[in-house]
Amino acid sequence: MKKQTGIILSAFACISFLISGCGKTETSVNENEKIPSFSINSHDKAEFVPKSKAAGSEAKYKISLEMDKKGKFRINSTTHIKNISTDNWKELVFYFIPNIFTKSNSPELATPSYVSIKSIKVDGKKTEFSLEKDTLKIKLSNKLQPNDEVIVNVQYDFTLPKRGLRFTANEKNFFLAQWYPMIATYREHKWNKEDYRVKGETYHTAFSDFEIQYKLSNNLTIISSSDNDTYPSERSGVLIGKDLKEFYIALLKEPNVIEKKIGGIKIRVFGVDKRKDLHSDIMEVASDALTYFQDTIGPYPHKQLDIILDELGMEYPGVVTASSIYRSAPVDSDILKSMVVHEIAHQWFYGVISNDPYHDAWLDEGITSFASNLFYAHYQGKEISMNEELFKDLTLPVNLPLDEYSLGEQSSYIYGKSQIGLWKVFQENKAERQVENFLRKYYENYKYKEVDTNEFIRFLKDYLNLNNDSYFNGWIKLDK
Repeated sequence: MKKQTGIILSAFACISFLISGCGKTETSVNENEKIPSFSINSHDKAEFVPKSKAAGSEAKYKISLEMDKKGKFRINSTTHIKNISTDNWKELVFYFIPNIFTKSNSPELATPSYVSIKSIKVDGKKTEFSLEKDTLKIKLSNKLQPNDEVIVNVQYDFTLPKRGLRFTANEKNFFLAQWYPMIATYREHKWNKEDYRVKGETYHTAFSDFEIQYKLSNNLTIISSSDNDTYPSERSGVLIGKDLKEFYIALLKEPNVIEKKIGGIKIRVFGVDKRKDLHSDIMEVASDALTYFQDTIGPYPHKQLDIILDELGMEYPGVVTASSIYRSAPVDSDILKSMVVHEIAHQWFYGVISNDPYHDAWLDEGITSFASNLFYAHYQGKEISMNEELFKDLTLPVNLPLDEYSLGEQSSYIYGKSQIGLWKVFQENKAERQVENFLRKYYENYKYKEVDTNEFIRFLKDYLNLNNDSYFNGWIKLDK
């Protein structure tokens, strides 16, 4: 185990902040003048045709959610599922992550979740199912052929655990991450469903449409992946989301709220403590980051950007949370700001360009960290510089499945070594000032598509006119 790297990245998974402060060469800059580190040049190649990785499954969700005064949730989830693979299906496979935090699966929790499935129906008929950890398997009485559809209805109750991971609650606030049955992707003639891990994102879903009907018994502020939630919140309503990777909901008790409009986008900062000055500082850096990423990469995909200053640093469509790293104490203000920037960048690299976070985690985490570094170079008026010494002893490629890394070094590879390797490719081709344009072209080619490592490298080689794979030796494992 590489002690220095492991300590740094365990303490702060948002590696972009640490790297941007390491080994920087300051330039002489008027403090009132921002010198852009990179320019956007035209680099169109009409002959390049992007290839998307097929999801295999397609879903539309219609869900009703009711919460009583004691914090118990009753869910009625109806999902229209289409087989867009070439195989006949005998069963359906869902992620059902609330079950991970029950007493039987998380005995270490003092207050685990309660989960009870009341009924599962396929096309209106009750069917057999199995639930093991976060894997929900539903049998089909008739094989589902390619291009055919079924309607799956799941009725269940749950309570949120305390000190859960993303799916969690405290005395006042409720955080519903991955709270509904999420259909897995299907590829290579099987369901693409991996075992749950406590570190990293082990669930992978395709872009879907959502309609969520909610009813609350308490006066809570509802924040969601929908653009049509409002503040102050109504006790009942309908939330709509289109082309989302997942649908997130948070319910907060009397937060401090700051709102600001950037163009047609409303930014909302929800603070759960009394540090109003810090909340204002977060709004300032979030506004700058949103403006930069829009100018550099492309349009923000939602009409609202919600920032919740509580819970684990994490991205969801239209929402970011930031406060701590994996059940640790809250981070200090500088790291908190950097965490917010990192999670905002994910709205492009995860929220719009999709990748499998179990098998290709570096494609969202590494590129998000890379984009965050570009923002800080621009924001601080400095040339970008990355400290390779932090990662020189890491011998594995950055694009292995999560289970092939130790938990202590996983972040070092997917956040750190990955962006170092990518930056070196640009350096070695004297293309440092093309990186912003590269991200823009990448976004234009792959928005609302799924990318894997081989496709990303194919695009990078085309963009930089690379004729061989030698630039990827030592940090990328390519399929031949």
